[in-house]
Amino acid sequence: MEVTAQEKTTERMPTIEIKNLVKQYPQAVAPSVNDFSLTCFEGEIVGLLGHNGAGKSTTLKCITGILPFNSGIIKINGYDIISSPVKAKLRFGYVSDKHDVFVKMTGLQYINFMADAYGVSKSDCHSRLEELDGLFSLGARLNEPISNYSHGMRQKVCMMGSLIHRPKLWILDEPMIGLDPLTSSKVSKFMRNYADAGNSIIFSSHNVSSVQKICDRAVIINKGVKTDDFKLADFQADNVDLEEYFLSRTAEETPEGSAE
Repeated sequence: MEVTAQEKTTERMPTIEIKNLVKQYPQAVAPSVNDFSLTCFEGEIVGLLGHNGAGKSTTLKCITGILPFNSGIIKINGYDIISSPVKAKLRFGYVSDKHDVFVKMTGLQYINFMADAYGVSKSDCHSRLEELDGLFSLGARLNEPISNYSHGMRQKVCMMGSLIHRPKLWILDEPMIGLDPLTSSKVSKFMRNYADAGNSIIFSSHNVSSVQKICDRAVIINKGVKTDDFKLADFQADNVDLEEYFLSRTAEETPEGSAE
């Protein structure tokens, strides 16, 4: 599909610039991410859509600097993740799909720790914590050790910690897994408001309906290769079924001579 979503405008600045990213794990026969390029702008919510193992999480971990990569360029708000890692990392918040946190801390201790790491003042931390708890509703459970939390509660506290410094870019790996329907709905609305305030969000998912509901753009990745980058509004206007299109772009080829 013709890419029209990445045309630069004078009104919006890029929050992510990825050029020709290649990541191959040791002993792997092929790259997990191959010649991947992407630009995201302020005000956008971008969904990285692909099957399990398509390269979504690897791409996000390269963006955040968690994983080294073989070649390519990644910039966050203009700062190169390799040459200016601290400046780049101060400008995004990241939520992994593993929800790895310091489980001996209470939820409140973890959020305060994240605020300190990003240089958020005590007064700002307090006011932002109140706002975030209005969204995630952990309440008194914030005073309990994270080791007592359910999967969904760990997801919530990780999201709160990643937002405490109000990053220009919010990066999430499979964000809706583990959230109850009410919280998922509230988070979806928050994402829209957060992007409309001039920030940018990119998240990975294999859930087509979540991407279609929340995102401005969808980027399909298959076997480490970007196949499509398009505006969701184009699908609505053309009455194209996104799920059918996604499956057609990521379907396994049937070996010649084999039964279908």
